[in-house]
Amino acid sequence: MTDNSRFFDEMTGGHAQPRTPYATYDAWFQSEDMKELRRKSADAESFFRRTGITFNVYGAEEADERLIPFDIVPRVIAAREWARLTKGIEQRVRAINAFLYDIYHRQEILRAGRVPRELIDRNEAFLPQMIGVSPPGGVYTHIVGTDLVRTGEDEFFVLEDNARTPSGVSYMLENRETMLQMFPELFNQIKVRPVGTYPTSLRRSLAACAPMACDGDCTVAVLTPGIHNSAYFEHAFLADQMGVELVEGHDLRVVDGRIAMRTTEGYKAIDVLYRRVDDDFLDPLNFNPDSQLGVPGIMDVYRAGGITIANAPGTGISDDKAIYSYMPDIVEFYTGERAILQNVPTWRCSEADSLAYVLDHLSELVVKEVHGSGGYGMLVGPAASKAEIAAFAKKLRARPDNYIAQPTLALSTCPILTSKGLAPRHVDLRPFALMSPEKITLTPGGLTRVALKAGSLVVNSSQGGGTKDTWVLED
Repeated sequence: MTDNSRFFDEMTGGHAQPRTPYATYDAWFQSEDMKELRRKSADAESFFRRTGITFNVYGAEEADERLIPFDIVPRVIAAREWARLTKGIEQRVRAINAFLYDIYHRQEILRAGRVPRELIDRNEAFLPQMIGVSPPGGVYTHIVGTDLVRTGEDEFFVLEDNARTPSGVSYMLENRETMLQMFPELFNQIKVRPVGTYPTSLRRSLAACAPMACDGDCTVAVLTPGIHNSAYFEHAFLADQMGVELVEGHDLRVVDGRIAMRTTEGYKAIDVLYRRVDDDFLDPLNFNPDSQLGVPGIMDVYRAGGITIANAPGTGISDDKAIYSYMPDIVEFYTGERAILQNVPTWRCSEADSLAYVLDHLSELVVKEVHGSGGYGMLVGPAASKAEIAAFAKKLRARPDNYIAQPTLALSTCPILTSKGLAPRHVDLRPFALMSPEKITLTPGGLTRVALKAGSLVVNSSQGGGTKDTWVLED
């Protein structure tokens, strides 16, 4: 049994009465019939199945398409809380964008000794092909997903930055649509800020980053690796919602110095390509020569100003978890301000003293791969067996520079609906920021991921986690 009393519960705050943001929802919930709520919970699963809201799991021996479990109890965030998060995320996104421009140009932050040069020079996510390249509008990070965790009433931390190809926004939108269909009366009682304008905002923001070669209306397309990719549903969903074409590498070619897509009327030039293909597979002439997913020559067109690629190639270095540990310095260096949102304390295992500490305290820490994602390749010390810890220690000694470690935070909980009523489960939050040359736009809320297993701290859908709708109150 997990002692939930030591975790901040976002609905109750550890008291008998609900916290103010949840007060109206709690009154509604108490008046509802539990059997009816459980029926609606089952209806939600049927809705997701009919809509085709699935993700693929690599390595599954049988059917690899799965539903992401959806919990019908919303996560509620007060307007005051959201205002602070908005300022912190905007500050962080600006700093990341400035950092990316700097490391691909003058590298002032390395000259100043605020970030070690070897972290860049030896980093597989650093692309020499981007040195000296200035993306249209100066924007590298067109779409950013910032993973946040909460540990108290006013305590939020950034767990990681996702500036490569952040995913999950389709689930945020479909979660809200599902809740609107099932509980319309709730939205009459509680004023919740809308999220449905995200596709329109995304297209506008991308169009604002059009290259100099754009002549007239901006043509946007979404590049997907194909139907077998884990996030293919999202690629198709966003293309449909934006009213743009969904393309694969074989649909594109270089025509007259532009990237053009095949249509029934011939090839049409693309101005902005929202790519969901990793850097290494983007251009077989510049990166992985065996790639069948990208477009031969697209990097040459990009460097010549013939197309905007969102997010820009090379942004993955800001996802690096070793770079993450320097984010407070990065924010201060480029903004002249202290970071509004703090990092989780982090040990860099590449440093001898840190490695020694981590090896001595593996049973207490969370250890992650520097380039890992999706909850894979990590150790959650308090939940691991002695054999698992011993095996992980061997990997850590063999490649210490491949890992960072963090304390096991007392993540906040939100209630989910179970067969016995409400039960607390740990959550995180991924708000989505859109960056254009003029502004940064945040969708109010984001994707709340929830660990459905009691006591589990792993919220990733690939590891058995689910999602819930995130409500940001109007005032």
